[in-house]
Amino acid sequence: MARTRSTSRGHSSGNGESHSRADRKNQTREALLDTTRSLVAERSFGSISLREVARGAGIVPTAFYRHFASMEDLGVTLVEDSMRVLRRALREGRRDLAERQAMPTAKTSLEILLRHVRENEAQFRFLVREQHGGIAEIRRAIDTELRLFSKELAIDLARLPALAEWEPEDLETAAELIVTIMLTAVADLLDGEYRGRGAEKDIVERTERQLVMVFLGMAQWRPSR
Repeated sequence: MARTRSTSRGHSSGNGESHSRADRKNQTREALLDTTRSLVAERSFGSISLREVARGAGIVPTAFYRHFASMEDLGVTLVEDSMRVLRRALREGRRDLAERQAMPTAKTSLEILLRHVRENEAQFRFLVREQHGGIAEIRRAIDTELRLFSKELAIDLARLPALAEWEPEDLETAAELIVTIMLTAVADLLDGEYRGRGAEKDIVERTERQLVMVFLGMAQWRPSR
């Protein structure tokens, strides 16, 4: 019986050690991501070295490969994390559309976007900077995520009674226009702080006009069939 109890304690201890190792690994992975987010706040991803990322996370460079296959893999993970922020904004927009069963308004769309930009500035800066940056894998990841983002928005638009007769291609075109306008606004807003206090107001007003034009055009569009 004593041997059985001893074995049970050893098994429990082993599980504890296993969980502890897994926790430490997750903590180190998050430290690598946090360090990279801090570094890309002011610099391009391509200018960052594996060595300084590892140093910032408190590990030796060789230990980096226990968490990511390469720096490109780390960058793609950052893209996926950053796009989750955009998806949260999209989900809020979805709820607004579902409650009103109506076309989105420029004012509401911009209010949602502005709040998320202010709350998650580092992630948005990373996406805007790297969308046309020097790392091909990261550019492709952003492009893929934005396409998925547009398709999700197109699905939401298709649920609106006013757009029930639209062709899928037309819905995706409208969604791509909205996403492009929003991303341009994000880039301008993040850069606007260097152009004085009036910059944000001008950017918001211009973007609102652009969205209003798109929404008015959508209301008048007649499907070819």
